[in-house]
Order: sequence, then structure tokens, then C-alpha cells
Amino acid sequence: MCLVALSWRSHPEYPLLISANRDEFFDRPTSPLHRWENGIYAGKDLRGGGTWMGFHPDGKWALLTNYRDFLHPRIPEISRGRLVLDFLQESLSPENYLDRVVSDRERYDGFNLILSDGKKLHYYSNYGPDPMELQPGIYAVSNGLIDAPWPKSKLAAKQMANLRKADPDADALLSILKSNETFPLEKLPKTGVSTAMEQQLSAQFIRMEPGYGTVSATSVLRDQSGFTQLKERSFDWNQEKYRDISFSFQT
Repeated sequence: MCLVALSWRSHPEYPLLISANRDEFFDRPTSPLHRWENGIYAGKDLRGGGTWMGFHPDGKWALLTNYRDFLHPRIPEISRGRLVLDFLQESLSPENYLDRVVSDRERYDGFNLILSDGKKLHYYSNYGPDPMELQPGIYAVSNGLIDAPWPKSKLAAKQMANLRKADPDADALLSILKSNETFPLEKLPKTGVSTAMEQQLSAQFIRMEPGYGTVSATSVLRDQSGFTQLKERSFDWNQEKYRDISFSFQT
């Protein structure tokens, strides 16, 4: 994922609401959202073998975004998508799992990792300080740290806050994080890409030649009983053309 807005235990009916965009090259081999043989619900990166967001029927879930830093490039040993997959497949608590991730942090390219056992929510970046537990509220993260004031992240948090006041559903969640607006350079971070590219990447919904942009979006609703609704929307290069797939399960 490259832009995520979530509401954690701040809505009376839905303790978890997520709207997320995945930015990638359109020709990267990917399987859409499906139920894996191990029981989890997730899309799959067919090149790296992992996933960017996944849910286990026992209530666990995790997602990640890439941390963009071309000023200090790393040579990763392990695909970041394994961070989500391994957490969902293993029986470790979030705290114990993150202890292991911290010890291996240099083996991955830059990431923001958000994960939960269904009861608590945790965040860690290998560009940030120690892991932290996130308290009830609204959060937005893109390709910087979770508290970085990136314009599209601030807009995403505002969009989620407005949506939370209404009666959210899957399509409403998929309707946010779709702004094509770019922002002035003085408001943008310096991540090592060209100024022209930095500005193009500042939009919530991205289209960049050759063939890079927002390839999919996902919405998540989990109610107080644990009933979870997932909907993934995969886009063609034309934003108006898309395909939806949905799953639901009871934790």
C-alpha cells in the first residue's frame, strides 16, 4: 500500500474502517484479493511472494506501505511483503513479532507496518523509533512516517473523519483517497526523486508514465461482532474502468 486512512475504535458500530490505495507498476504480476490455502484473505505479489495487506479469520490483520527514501538506498534481503504474511501465518503476539522485526529491520527496504491481533493496534517503521501501540482515533500514512504531515495523508485523515460521521459502507470508503490534486513543492518532502516526480507522487490517485500509478484500492469494515467486509477495486489505466471483488467473514 502507498496511502492508507483508518479509523480505529472511533466509530460506534465499526471498530475498524480502512481505505487504502496500492501504487505499483501496472505490469507487476499480482493476484487480486482472494482466500489463500492457509485461510487468510489477501492479494499476492507474485514476484516477491508476500502481500501488502491481509486478514486472518482469527481476527489478526496487517498492512504495510513503502517508506520512500532514495537518498539512502538499501539493498534488501527480504521482500517487505513477508512482514504482513509472516505475522498472519505465525502465532506470535504483535509485541513479540515486532521485537523480531526490529532485530531484522536492516534486512528490509523502508517500510511502515501496521498490525493488530484484533484487540490492540501497533505501528513500526524501520526508519522510525521503537514500535508503538496506536490508541483509538484516525490515522493516515503514506510513504513517510505515520506522523509525517504529507499533504495527501492530511487530506486522507480529513476524508476518513468526514466519512466516519456518516454511515460508512464499502463503496463510500472506496470513494475517498481518489483526489488527483498535486501540491506545491514547498509542502512536499524531499525523498530523493526529482522535483517533477515528487509533485506527481503527491496526488492521492496517481498516474505516471511509463505505466505506474494507483493499481487498486481496498475498503475494510469490521463491526462490533467481528463481521468483516473486504472489497478490492482494481483499476485499468483509465480510472473510470475497474473491477471489484468482495469477501466477508466472521472472526
